[in-house]
Amino acid sequence: MMIMQNANVLAMNGGVQRSIELSDVFDEEVREDLIRRAVVAENTLRLQPKGHYPLAGMQTTARYYGAMSSYRTGRHMGVPARPRQKLASGRQGDVRRIPSAVKGKRAHPHVIEKTLVENINRKEYQKAIRSSIAATSKEDYVKRKHAIGALKLPIVLSNEIESVKRTRDVVAALASLKLTDDMERSRRRTRRKGQRRLASQSHHRRTVLIVVNKDEGVVKAARNIPGVDACTVRGLRAALLAPGGVPGRVTVWSEDAVKNLKSEVLNLSL
Repeated sequence: MMIMQNANVLAMNGGVQRSIELSDVFDEEVREDLIRRAVVAENTLRLQPKGHYPLAGMQTTARYYGAMSSYRTGRHMGVPARPRQKLASGRQGDVRRIPSAVKGKRAHPHVIEKTLVENINRKEYQKAIRSSIAATSKEDYVKRKHAIGALKLPIVLSNEIESVKRTRDVVAALASLKLTDDMERSRRRTRRKGQRRLASQSHHRRTVLIVVNKDEGVVKAARNIPGVDACTVRGLRAALLAPGGVPGRVTVWSEDAVKNLKSEVLNLSL
């Protein structure tokens, strides 16, 4: 028999207002393997197929005749038998068409028909979302990535957070929850490792996720805070709850978001 857990609803200034029952979604088993699969499946949806021009490198007068097939090619002249341009008076020009030649075609062009999207079953995806939500209420997962102090998980705010329209008010609300130290970790941009560093790509460290039931201005107000994301329950994705496929992001829920969480998660699909 599953025991329903309670959580305190906090005011915008951090004070406790009342207590509500949590959905059984927070009691789900954390399946890190499914969460990683869901994040990969979401990321592949943003990939754009790349192709090449079919006639690239082939629009030339060059032609391959063979070593012994025509008067155009000589024997024992030290000239390799390659496709060469046709010039006046039967002369031969530069080598074209082959990948090793100047202006030749590409050796291994992109294949348009390549499968880029990693599919995941609908029930597996929903299970991954529920697992990611459950990880936000477990200190073992949240504290290994975030500094939350003595906050009790999950963090539930009153519905006033949904109607906040100014960025400074969102920052003040998060500061009242003692999340300033965690937000400061994303102030400085971090250079990406590997080849993407050559393109000077950088990113902010993901910190707080704000989830509301109905967006009345908070999503727009929070989008300019480095590392902070805001979305509705219907817009929940595995990449938001578990950036990089690692579960345990510190998440602030509105009261109505917790109440309608189970019904909305059952309808989510990739």
